[in-house]
Amino acid sequence: MKYIKLPHTDLEVSDICLGTMTFGNQNSETEAHYQMDYAFERGINFFDTAEMYPIGGNAQIFGNTERYIGSWFKKSGKRERIVLATKIAGPNRGLEYIRQPLDFSKKSLEEAVDLSLKNLQTDYIDLYQMHWPERVMNMFGKRGITHTDAQWQDNILEVLTVFDGLIKAGKIKHIGVSNENPWGVMKFLNEAEKHNLPRISTIQNPYSLLNRLFEVGLSEICMRENVGLLAYSPLAFGFLTGKYLEGTPADSRMGLFPNFVRYTNENCYKITPKYQELAHCLGLTLTELAIAFVYHQPFVTSTIIGATTIDQLEENINAFEVRLTDEVIEAINKIHESQPNPAP
Repeated sequence: MKYIKLPHTDLEVSDICLGTMTFGNQNSETEAHYQMDYAFERGINFFDTAEMYPIGGNAQIFGNTERYIGSWFKKSGKRERIVLATKIAGPNRGLEYIRQPLDFSKKSLEEAVDLSLKNLQTDYIDLYQMHWPERVMNMFGKRGITHTDAQWQDNILEVLTVFDGLIKAGKIKHIGVSNENPWGVMKFLNEAEKHNLPRISTIQNPYSLLNRLFEVGLSEICMRENVGLLAYSPLAFGFLTGKYLEGTPADSRMGLFPNFVRYTNENCYKITPKYQELAHCLGLTLTELAIAFVYHQPFVTSTIIGATTIDQLEENINAFEVRLTDEVIEAINKIHESQPNPAP
């Protein structure tokens, strides 16, 4: 396991981050604890969650994921050895049961942090992230933006001011954004520098063989400004395991939660077999090739992996031992050029 400092922090995190969005719906509390035990034994000290989890949530199971992590902390006594990241949900996603209004006002931010602290059974959060922007923008399923959100009032300075207070109160240590675009990242950085307020350390965005949009604009910003990418969906919701090429298993994420599907368009079905063929020629699984490609990138700080079974988690972790040559990267890029970013 390799460890790296989160940018502009003193936190050393494993280059593998355990994603937990299945805990509390697809995974029981016992299974969740088993995954965290196993991940920790393998050297993973970085856990990522969110107030809205588990995936496919509703008012009845809202917050289960954080609660399961909290009960693991209490049982294991390992809180001080884990770098913990969680997120506040933003608006525009049909999650009204979380709070009203769903925004990043001072009231909402403070309520969200306090609830997460309670659920997680901890006094502090190492990395607190905005799950998606407050403004309406091209987050999922779109490559570009055709108009700006005229209803959104720029409140980034106010948001950073609230975070400053939460950091001074000891409730959070550092902040990050998620599902952001280049304008948003630079706006947060500029306001922080101008007003001597907390600086974003990380951005959590999708990045995989099927979605390399991060490379356009965001990669240069993050490398020049030292903002670390926490790459999520390196397996594209499991599509890059190859299991969906013969149909959609009923118990899979795409089978259970079709409203969260993002990687099943025609072009994904066309290009994924090409990556699979390359992997097999190299003596690798498609999973190994896909994960190895992500962590190979210089702008990736940590890669978030998630699983519903220990076998899946073991395979995902083992994939980090694979090393790709320049020739393999060139072969990947040739496939990519034939159908760039099929899953925005």
